[in-house]
Amino acid sequence: MSVAEAWLFLSAIVALAGAAVVLISMVGVLRLPDVLSRAHAVGKGLTLGLGLLLLSLWMDLGVEVAGLKIAAAILFQFVTLPVASHLLSRLSVEKKLPRVGDQAIDQDPRNPEKES
Repeated sequence: MSVAEAWLFLSAIVALAGAAVVLISMVGVLRLPDVLSRAHAVGKGLTLGLGLLLLSLWMDLGVEVAGLKIAAAILFQFVTLPVASHLLSRLSVEKKLPRVGDQAIDQDPRNPEKES
């Protein structure tokens, strides 16, 4: 097995891992009960999954062809996806969407008697 074949095999393994993480993330979006849990699944799963898929593409194309374009795309994904997930979570808290759990959404965890 040559170095190029080993590199291609490693690229395929990374791509399969990324696809598996994205698939598990989407199952989490379908199965989790409330908006905050779903935003967590999207934020964590898609960030890691897309990062692995883009890394695999970078390995497959080579640094000469892809250059810094895919590295910039990976960085962009790692910056924007968690921020979008956080904004979705904040909006659900502001709109007082129902959550699963015992604590009311408008209750301050530091002071349970006082409502915000």
